[in-house]
Amino acid sequence: MSVLEVLAAGPLTTVQDRGRAGHADLGVGPSGAADLDSHTLANRLVANPPGAAGLEATLGGLRLRAHGDLTLAVTGAPAPLTVDGHTAALNSVLHVADGSELALGTPGRGLRTYVAVRGGIDVPPVLGSRSTDVLAGLGPDVLVPGTRLPVGPAPEGMPGIDLAPVGPVGASEVVLRAEPGPRADWFTGAALETLFTGAFEVTPRSDRVGARLSGPVLERAREGELPSEGMVAGALQVPPGGEPVLFLADHPATGGYPVVAVVCAADLPLAAQARPGTRVRFAPWRRTP
Repeated sequence: MSVLEVLAAGPLTTVQDRGRAGHADLGVGPSGAADLDSHTLANRLVANPPGAAGLEATLGGLRLRAHGDLTLAVTGAPAPLTVDGHTAALNSVLHVADGSELALGTPGRGLRTYVAVRGGIDVPPVLGSRSTDVLAGLGPDVLVPGTRLPVGPAPEGMPGIDLAPVGPVGASEVVLRAEPGPRADWFTGAALETLFTGAFEVTPRSDRVGARLSGPVLERAREGELPSEGMVAGALQVPPGGEPVLFLADHPATGGYPVVAVVCAADLPLAAQARPGTRVRFAPWRRTP
């Protein structure tokens, strides 16, 4: 069996697939790749099914050694990429020989880079998913040097493309479409206007659970506490301090603070690539029936 050996794991590298949806009644969140668009593209380049498990590297620093001839693809935040010291292209099909080393530097923009291997990372699934949930502690451990990751059987066929045309990943400012949340009535009209006209900034206290935002305070119209309620990715929850938290892939299944708005699911990959210091604005959005 072919294996990927982790030589260096950078600030945070985890195994991720599309997540373990459908277990909120057990208190288990979905987890999965934070930037599903980049994860899906990496799998498509190596002909994996969309749900195949790959690697999510936060701020680069990942080094891997191939044990067996492997086919890889690297997408997402544009980190410098080399194979055996030679520059390689992101968003392309990479044929890596037995014993070769792949290395990711620190991306100049964006936050999360994805590595797919033809055949997928074949670690045991937990509740139907191979994703690491850093909040719940489910799935495979966070990767460390020396971790050996088995690679599954290669699928049939290959896509007729060597390089995928991809727009820029990561920006100094992102605009996220959002609709009023289930507890928007807990906030003043001025707070809602501020949400959609003001500017926020991603703080260093952000992680896969959520992006913590600094900026104008969103004032409540009601005091008191809420009982725990179900949460979804994209929920914009506002703690008593008034600065919102945008829930991402490893968000909890429930929360007790009011949700002022919910970000459009299609824009969550943009949020997932917003590194600390990124300016965030919210635009009004209404989902279509």
